[in-house]
Amino acid sequence: MSRLKDLRERQEQIVSEARERLDQISAATDEARAAELESQHDTAMAEYDRLEKQITREEHLARLEQRAEETRARLRPIPGDTEARSPDGGEKAEYRTVFAKVLCGMSDELSAEERAVLNQGRAEFRAQTAGTTTAGGFTVPTELADQIVKAMKAWGPMYDPGVATDMVTPSGNPIKVPTLDDTAVTAEAHTEAAPITDDGGKDATFGQKSLDAYAFDTEFIRWSWELDQDSIFNMETLLGGLLGERLGRIANTQLTVGTGVSAPHGVVTASTLGKTAAAAAAITGDELIDLIHSVDPAYRISPKVAFMFNDTTLSVIRKLKDGNGNYLWQMGNIQQGTPGTLLGYRYHINQAMADVALGQKSVLFGDFGKYFVRKVGAPVIGVLRERFWPDMGIAGLIRFDGELGDTAAIKHLIQA
Repeated sequence: MSRLKDLRERQEQIVSEARERLDQISAATDEARAAELESQHDTAMAEYDRLEKQITREEHLARLEQRAEETRARLRPIPGDTEARSPDGGEKAEYRTVFAKVLCGMSDELSAEERAVLNQGRAEFRAQTAGTTTAGGFTVPTELADQIVKAMKAWGPMYDPGVATDMVTPSGNPIKVPTLDDTAVTAEAHTEAAPITDDGGKDATFGQKSLDAYAFDTEFIRWSWELDQDSIFNMETLLGGLLGERLGRIANTQLTVGTGVSAPHGVVTASTLGKTAAAAAAITGDELIDLIHSVDPAYRISPKVAFMFNDTTLSVIRKLKDGNGNYLWQMGNIQQGTPGTLLGYRYHINQAMADVALGQKSVLFGDFGKYFVRKVGAPVIGVLRERFWPDMGIAGLIRFDGELGDTAAIKHLIQA
């Protein structure tokens, strides 16, 4: 925890130094000096982003270490007992033991517990191997550290129940969501003793959105029996984590830019125009303010109202100031866990969104609570053994859909 605290304190110092450099730029600053100060600012903020990724890795590693320790505690044998036992104290049926019985023709003698263990496995024809370095051999130690260097890449927030409206169902049957837009209809002045109009001209008009269940899979990863035995890591746990991230990436991408045709209707695709930027590769503070006010005030008081853009766009926005020289982006309080804000609103970093470029929808703003994410149960990751015996295979599946229930709730800024 002290390491995380040091990293966060360093981030605060970097932001302070970066702001000091930009504050030195004024109308009287010569072009060369201004370029130098801007370069120093960009270098500082790149370091800020590097530390942010390091903090994310440290937090993720801490969670994995805690989970591993909990697993070791559950599997730790009873002192003086030489046989593996289940958490309730009974003998634990192992898959390899049950499978050996089947091979020996003892299928009829299996207990209910042994049959349950056997049914957990199934079994592929391409393999991660101990003998090939890039296929897994790098993890087989001659002398290997008990930590693995894993490349990371942020994949976004749209599957997060704290961002959109989360709907989890046990089955994938279509869900119909009724809609009603009555915002353009008003009452009329009443004339004394005159009959009230009854021509149907102001009847409520209902609509309907459908939430389906689109399935995506990771394909199989297969690894050898030798790699499973020799690797210092639990390959099932390691690969399961990787596949979970793959499922997260496809979910975020589809929920962001999905076409809505035999696929989720992504939030960018479903949003409506709020503001067209004057430039093809730049954004101004005034344009962000116009985007905010393109969304009705009724949505701007929602607890889930926010901006959304990718990290490259954030790097552009960080340099914007208002007419009084105040930065539009506010870092927030890292020590207290208070998130950064933009013009008083929260923002979400979504790497599936487009950069600030010609004709791209680079910024969203609105009430993300009006975007519905339908999930069918939880993502599933399964390991098959018999099919690939003696090797093993692992794959992941996910079913979900997304739809913007109210198109007036979220608007986009599009580049010229």
